[in-house]
Amino acid sequence: MKVLIIHGPNLNILEKREPSIYGGKSLDEINGLIMAKARELDIEVEIFQSNFEGEIVEKIQSSMNSNIDGIIINPAAFTHYSIAIRDAIEVLDIPVIEVHLSNIYRREEFRAKSVIAPVCLGQITGLGIYSYLIAMEAIKLLNQD
Repeated sequence: MKVLIIHGPNLNILEKREPSIYGGKSLDEINGLIMAKARELDIEVEIFQSNFEGEIVEKIQSSMNSNIDGIIINPAAFTHYSIAIRDAIEVLDIPVIEVHLSNIYRREEFRAKSVIAPVCLGQITGLGIYSYLIAMEAIKLLNQD
């Protein structure tokens, strides 16, 4: 089983952003925890980060012609307005789970709207790094059904 993890814009500088919101861990630290969880679950993971919407769209589209069994995406700021990412996800026939480190519904009003969530199987928000780890467990279970 293979899962694609997509990190959106500004997640590459997490350790420089508000620790009270984002937890203070670097993306490398988060990726290390993701890899450890993947080994525990016997999942192969591919991790991708981009600050560019088009690169994320192309990565999602490339999953259609690969052996990807599920996608976990933290679209970051693209959550609130990227119809292009939404449309790329909508055509997939594999589970896609949207994740966020912070609870987007407890923050500024403009962050409470996700254009991505309606085309995802589910959304996990506000649980910090555990959002990714819980999403991995969910995709593993969904692929066993």
